Amino acid sequence: MALDTLKNVLVVDDNDTDLLIAKIVIEKSGFKGNIVTKNSGKGALEYLESVMASPEQWPDVIFLDINMPVVNGFVFLFEFEKMDEAFRNKCKIAVLTSSDNKTDMERFMVSSAVIDFVSKPISIEGFRTVAEKYN
Repeated sequence: MALDTLKNVLVVDDNDTDLLIAKIVIEKSGFKGNIVTKNSGKGALEYLESVMASPEQWPDVIFLDINMPVVNGFVFLFEFEKMDEAFRNKCKIAVLTSSDNKTDMERFMVSSAVIDFVSKPISIEGFRTVAEKYN
């Protein structure tokens, strides 16, 4: 099962309710790994820097909200693309969105790290689809 290959998931969203829903849904999906939540793009980048020397803590998938203050999804992706290549190859990004703005989607799809777009709030099916695409 695809969920068995995922060990670590990071959810980045400035909405605490969406973070809580994501955590509950991911747990209900059957995921048994580690779920880390960050309520800002800046906090997520700081977290990634803090685990850089510990590959066993690297997130397999990062669920990333687009619209956040200060460090939004685009700025996060720009900074993510500067990180170590092995790290970038391991971590894949699923963009969380509440809109279907084609321009935003096109801007994200230029990155090989982005594997999917997931409607907010995340559903069990949405999480499992991302897990399958990760594999």
